[in-house]
Amino acid sequence: MKAYPFSHKHPTLGTTSQSEGMDLRDYFAAQCIPLVARYSPSMGWTDKDRIYYAKVCYVMADAMMKARENKDE
Repeated sequence: MKAYPFSHKHPTLGTTSQSEGMDLRDYFAAQCIPLVARYSPSMGWTDKDRIYYAKVCYVMADAMMKARENKDE
């Protein structure tokens, strides 16, 4: 599923371009970054830290995707 698909008509040329948008899972993961960053070390991040927190964001995104599947419960 995509987040923010759009089409844009150029105001003077009249041509239309379309974009599918980003994956909804990626969008959800991006929304988790401020939350995760708030509880993570503010200085001295290593590459290992960044990978860990990125994975945490995707775990949360997967939970949000699952919650969408079960929204009638």
